[in-house]
Amino acid sequence: MKIFISGGCKNGKSYYAERLAKAQSENHLYYVATMKPVDSEDNERIERHRKERDGHGWTTIEQHVNIEAILDKYDRRGSFLLDSLTALLANEMFLPDGSVNERASAKITSGLSFIINSVKNIVIVSDYIYSDAALYDTFTEGYREALAEIDREAARCCDIVLEVSYANIIVHKGGEAFDAAYHKIC
Repeated sequence: MKIFISGGCKNGKSYYAERLAKAQSENHLYYVATMKPVDSEDNERIERHRKERDGHGWTTIEQHVNIEAILDKYDRRGSFLLDSLTALLANEMFLPDGSVNERASAKITSGLSFIINSVKNIVIVSDYIYSDAALYDTFTEGYREALAEIDREAARCCDIVLEVSYANIIVHKGGEAFDAAYHKIC
């Protein structure tokens, strides 16, 4: 089962994603962490998520760039949770030397499609950052457009597409399959 979850920040996406990934796990359970911490708040958030996963059988994979590299090291029959596309794009697009990789979305889209088609089970998390009507600077607008492109590809390739809004789940694709999966996590 391939599941894509989008929604606003701190709306419960990771909570549902972890439970769905665990429910479909038959072999190994992999948490693909893409966030590269830049400050103490990031470190605290990462530590909180690690504690929440402790004792539940997760193998954490820190993969901040080149997402397709996970396939070289881990059992493709396992259940993967990729959290998140938002952080992955920031890492690939905004380089440490201050330059911007304008081809980052194409690179991620290609790697993500390859992963989705190569693994048995995956849950992918992304942030929904498109709902406001404000116009931002060129870099921010470029980032938002790139994330939208990546999210569309993930949604196209996945069996189930969910939006989490204030802990409510909205099913956009794969309703029957989601109903069966949801009963396993309740």
